[in-house]
Amino acid sequence: MKLKTIIAATTLAAAFMAPAIAQTVEVKDAWVRTSVQGQKATGAFMKITAKDGTKLVGGSSPVAGVTEIHEMKMEGDVMKMRAVEGGLELPAGKTVELKPGGYHVMLMDLKAALPKDSTVPLTLVFKDAKGVESKMELKVPVATAPMHSH
Repeated sequence: MKLKTIIAATTLAAAFMAPAIAQTVEVKDAWVRTSVQGQKATGAFMKITAKDGTKLVGGSSPVAGVTEIHEMKMEGDVMKMRAVEGGLELPAGKTVELKPGGYHVMLMDLKAALPKDSTVPLTLVFKDAKGVESKMELKVPVATAPMHSH
């Protein structure tokens, strides 16, 4: 009897946890930049709004060996790119834009070219203020320039 209770409680918890991230984090205008055969990296861009303060701490995609959150910024007259340590802060109610030349999701060690008008599965990993991780599954269009929603 105890096992059934545990399974029921776990199933119930999963049912409540699954929609929780969907309600607290919204992703809009997501796109991945096209790549050509032999190219080893590209970026994914989007607008993320978290209802409650959270962090974008990572991601994964079957098209890439490595997925990291990166930042590009000018240091003097040199553009530098580096992984964001500890995750990207998503302040409550504020939209954070991941865009070329700024924050972005870096897809590295690409397994194949990403042609225009295809889609890429992308899983984003978030961590809330209590340290609880959650994931969001996306199907992201591949394009040469930003996709705009109307």
